[in-house]
Amino acid sequence: MKKILINAAPWQVRIAVTQDDLLQNVYFEAHATQTLERSFFKGKIMKVLPGIQTAFVDIGPQDRSGFLHISEIDRELAIQKMTGTDDLDEMEELAERKEQPTRQSLDISKILHEGESILVQVSKEPIGEKGAKLTTCFTLPGRFIVLMPNVPRVGISKKIEDRDERQRLRDLVSRSLGEGMGAIIRTTCEGKSEKEIVQDVQYLMQEWETIQQAFKEAKPQAKLHEDLPIGLQIVRDHLDNDVEMVVCDNKEMHGQIYKFVKQIAPEFVSKIRLYEDKMPLFEKFEIEKQIHEALDRKVSLKSGGSIVIERTEAMTVVDVNTGRFIGSTNLEETILKTNLEAAEEIVRQLRLRNIGGLIVIDFIDMSVNAHRQKLFKMFEKFLRERDKLQSVVLRVSEFGLVQMTRKRSGKTLSDQLMVTCLGCHGLGAVNSVQTESYNILRKLQKSIQTKQSGKQITVTVHPSILYYITSTEYDAILQLEKQCSCKIVLVSQDQCDLGTFVIN
Repeated sequence: MKKILINAAPWQVRIAVTQDDLLQNVYFEAHATQTLERSFFKGKIMKVLPGIQTAFVDIGPQDRSGFLHISEIDRELAIQKMTGTDDLDEMEELAERKEQPTRQSLDISKILHEGESILVQVSKEPIGEKGAKLTTCFTLPGRFIVLMPNVPRVGISKKIEDRDERQRLRDLVSRSLGEGMGAIIRTTCEGKSEKEIVQDVQYLMQEWETIQQAFKEAKPQAKLHEDLPIGLQIVRDHLDNDVEMVVCDNKEMHGQIYKFVKQIAPEFVSKIRLYEDKMPLFEKFEIEKQIHEALDRKVSLKSGGSIVIERTEAMTVVDVNTGRFIGSTNLEETILKTNLEAAEEIVRQLRLRNIGGLIVIDFIDMSVNAHRQKLFKMFEKFLRERDKLQSVVLRVSEFGLVQMTRKRSGKTLSDQLMVTCLGCHGLGAVNSVQTESYNILRKLQKSIQTKQSGKQITVTVHPSILYYITSTEYDAILQLEKQCSCKIVLVSQDQCDLGTFVIN
């Protein structure tokens, strides 16, 4: 069974979603950090760059303007701007005469102009030197559907497999939507009554009307709408029949969640609980330990095998190893079992660490083609059933490699909790004591050549450097003293970094 655990401190809210006490997702929100994703703004066009088909949009007190690529401009808006009409009948007539521009022929400089205001939504948070990614293909998430107010298409979760139910939900949602609107039907919609679904649709449509009205009245760069606080977001997105309980250790937030659930899903209010034990909530359910493990390169498997996860600039690479697992039957069966266990764990790690982009997985080589097919099907099944983000997987290659892409969504877990090592500057390794000792000797030689002969020179170094030089390269110090006509005294100091030294 699933649990939603909410740790609310005065400085940060942390939320863990577990399945059979195994951490599946973890979310963080610091009170000092402003969350922009899913927020709506009345943006002001600052620059339009036709060469890269991108416009830069000022959305208020941000360090950098957001960027809006032409692929993120909804087609109706683009056609309306380029044809100079917002009359639906006239646009249909243009389409019949094939005078509507195609996606390939769209020109952002004819759609957007510097200085004008535009309604935009943040689809991705700013990362590094990049500003927020913006879109005009809007989405408003609800409990059962995600409303797309200007994208007239109805999609449905792949996890809803019954054909009759899929058709029922499509017809019901299509009838409830306004003209020109679309929606994505969520998994939680399965089996729900017409009244519940229609109520959710109407609530989101009313929210959209409020945003449009606010756009007309607001000044440029104003925020018009933001998503629910993270605690309510996670409850809205995850609370279903599979959830055993929602536990919160903050009385005020517990009250907010209870009222929210009573309003949107009163049948689940009995699952909302207040945690009052002295032991911290995340320690009680071993979440702290699992978060720490999710930051490691190596992940151990129950069978004794392991997976190693390495991030590079271009992709993420996952390596699968058998470790000490030898199996009880033949070698091929052992390899297949390890690969299947690794596939399930990899899906959990991708979701938990929030890894997106290009991913290459090096499974253990399998000579039996049927085993490769089984691994591919099971891996796809794990992704489909347990991961909400869109992914594309290629079949297992002859080298045992699986190439896949997974949609990016916000920062990875390591980016949220860690910074680049000041010692190795992201290399993942530092110079050996021998290498640093030789570097210091070279720098020392260059430095003391300018000193007066006959003087005593005191060199302060790290204890490891002192030990290496005095035990291995003491003759080198004697030769330096002879060459430069001086006396060299080495002194160790714990506070001294491995690769630095001080001359007195």
